[in-house]
Amino acid sequence: MKKILTLFLISLVFASSPIVAQKKSKVDKAPAKTIASITDGMTKETGFLSYYWDDAKGKVMLEVNNLNQEFLYINSLAAGVGSNDIGLDRGQLGNRRVVKFEKHGPKLLLIQPNYDYRAVSDNQEEVRSVQEAFASSVIWGFKIEKGEGDTYLIDVTDFLLRDAHKVSDRLTRTKQGSYKLDLSRSALYRPNTMNFPMNTEFESTLTFTGKPTGDWVQSVVPSPDAVTVRMHHSLVQLPDDGYEPRKFDPRSGYNHISYQDYATPIASPLTKKYIARHRLQKKNPEAAMSEAVEPIVYYLDRGTPEPVRSALLDGAKWWNQAFEAAGFTNAFQVEIMPEGAHPMDVRYNVIQWVHRSTRGWSYGASVVDPRTGEIIKGHVSLGSLRVRQDFLIAQGLLNQYEEGDSPMIQLALARLRQLSAHEVGHTIGLVHSYASSTNDRASVMDYPHPTVKLAADGTIDLSDAYDVGIGTWDKVAITYGYAQYENEEVAFEASKKVLEDAFATGLKYITDRDARASDGAHPDAHLWDNGADPADELMRLLKIRRLVLDRLSEKSLPTGAPYSSLEEVMVPMYLFHRYQVDAASKLIGGLNYNYAVVGGNQVVTSWIPASRQLNALDALLTSVHPDHLILSDELLMKIPPKAHGFSRNRETFQSKTGPVWDYYTAAATATQLTTGFLLNPHRANRLAMYQVQNPEQPGLTTILEKSTKAIFDYQSTDQKKLALNRIVQEEFISELMKLAGSTDSQPDTKSIATMQLEKIEEKTAKLSPVQKSPVAMAHFKRLSQWVNNWMEDPEEVQYSPTIKAPDGSPIGSDDDTLLMNCSMDY
Repeated sequence: MKKILTLFLISLVFASSPIVAQKKSKVDKAPAKTIASITDGMTKETGFLSYYWDDAKGKVMLEVNNLNQEFLYINSLAAGVGSNDIGLDRGQLGNRRVVKFEKHGPKLLLIQPNYDYRAVSDNQEEVRSVQEAFASSVIWGFKIEKGEGDTYLIDVTDFLLRDAHKVSDRLTRTKQGSYKLDLSRSALYRPNTMNFPMNTEFESTLTFTGKPTGDWVQSVVPSPDAVTVRMHHSLVQLPDDGYEPRKFDPRSGYNHISYQDYATPIASPLTKKYIARHRLQKKNPEAAMSEAVEPIVYYLDRGTPEPVRSALLDGAKWWNQAFEAAGFTNAFQVEIMPEGAHPMDVRYNVIQWVHRSTRGWSYGASVVDPRTGEIIKGHVSLGSLRVRQDFLIAQGLLNQYEEGDSPMIQLALARLRQLSAHEVGHTIGLVHSYASSTNDRASVMDYPHPTVKLAADGTIDLSDAYDVGIGTWDKVAITYGYAQYENEEVAFEASKKVLEDAFATGLKYITDRDARASDGAHPDAHLWDNGADPADELMRLLKIRRLVLDRLSEKSLPTGAPYSSLEEVMVPMYLFHRYQVDAASKLIGGLNYNYAVVGGNQVVTSWIPASRQLNALDALLTSVHPDHLILSDELLMKIPPKAHGFSRNRETFQSKTGPVWDYYTAAATATQLTTGFLLNPHRANRLAMYQVQNPEQPGLTTILEKSTKAIFDYQSTDQKKLALNRIVQEEFISELMKLAGSTDSQPDTKSIATMQLEKIEEKTAKLSPVQKSPVAMAHFKRLSQWVNNWMEDPEEVQYSPTIKAPDGSPIGSDDDTLLMNCSMDY
């Protein structure tokens, strides 16, 4: 106890001593930290949100003086990976969010309000009740380094050095390996960190390390265990409230925003929808034609070479024709990007020329204000290798390779003009219009196949391969979205009349969901097709394809190219009809329909006449007839195994014959495209169902019987053609077995398909003994046993393996299966 008392007294003495008091006094007199003292020696950049750059530490300090004020936060890739399959491209926009800073004690929280659920009301309690009913998201939390009045200093370095674009997730999803962000190999990228009055831009060099497991990443990254990209962050002032949203009509051809408004009267729809469009106002609202207060200007990538540059400028400028139709003079302009401007800067609508290791998608994306639908920035990314595929197609069609300004170059540039217009169209608000090909190419928002004609002398004519200028539907759509009216209530009624007048002339609009699927039912909604009637166009294309294949030779190759490169030219020629097969198949078991609205003037649904469906069936069966699958011996003998230094790739047919070009697998690939579309379970279900609803419809039984007769009653003395027909028979039976056993097939479909297999088994059993050829006899005997085995135990029977077709024309075996809707989602 005495010891404790002594220690206590000693502590009192020291606490009251002059020395201790002097030290305490010095601490009290130390100058307090200020924003100026903390940022001393750093470089200040003033702008929308002022920041300080600390070059010694590689850090960024941000000044926040706009608490609770909403702005837009966008992340994107400034420098990508370079693989179309991985899908991490230069200039790729990522998430776009409305956010705001809120102070909570010693922190600033970056909060994303929930704009999907709102109460548009003057009653603030009603507004608050909805805000509190649905979750918001805190994007990041920042420690306040110093606060002075309404200004707060925060360190945003960690926020910028993170995987905001989900690069590692993308590498994992595409099975390229498990990668993690390595901060020791990452840093802020000073050259593209900048400030402007309406936007603040940051950029980071990020390195992801891991063990590569995929071929794609290993083919494009110099050291695949370290993938380095540049990630961009934009903080953007939101537009003022001078923009008037325009209501969405499902027939209009526009992208849209939507939200649920809980202040809506009970009798009105809860979900509100508004189109996405740029702000555009006339200088003289009373005039029929007027210049814009502020025109829409797009800027082309300075890295685009000639003659590509001129073609892209020309195509993008076509849109001015549509804006003129909407009452504006010179309201849409296209220029070369100013020197030193950054493509991620939201002040610039840009058209970027993007390079990848393989040809791939182009797309148009937009930065959209999610509150209103106003487009703040349009951002087009055009894949540079696509043009080479168009050139390759021209090589095969013309079979006469030429250097310089040749017809092949002209076809490729014509396609680039259309591509530029198409992708820009997405960034001004428009979606795909896939029925326009049946309306005499009424929209650049369709996917165009080159229109190939035969001249009077029998030569290939490419003079009208692609349309020139904006289409009739495009003018209608721009007038709907951009024409200026007294107010938006008047605009909605006037815009509806614009659409109804257009439909009265026969124009049609059908978009992605109804055109892309292999089980599609709309007779006019197709990708990469041509012609008013898909079946008639397929027959025309088959005639041209036959002529092209008969003439194809080494003349299509440049001097010095190995003969084996004929294989690459062969692919788009042999499958030249692939998309028209898709289009024709939709007539069978199809249904004509529109996005009709109550009170409108469009047909809601109507039957496709049986005669038209059977005409399509004849065209499809013609596509797998041996006369159209066969290749000449002369051509086959000109395709040797690959020369040294060259190899097969994704652009060539698969092979089961080793180094030798596999002619039979090419024929099987083409056959599978036809039989797969024809015997799709959903199509078969409709055929069975529609005949019950309407006995005049052809029905599934008729389709299968006619197909069986055409494929199994074929006769010829040409053993080469008979061999090809045996391939078709095998593929047809395999698809029919899949149909009969599919969980997607309805009971009637399974019954009809099974009965047809029984009939085929009887036919093949009878054919086998009477064949003169031993291989044909063995073939029919095997087919009979195959079907018998399936009848006994379908689970134990192997079908013909699905063959992956080479990438199509211009891209993708089924085109745009990922994001890859040509326009990215908002």
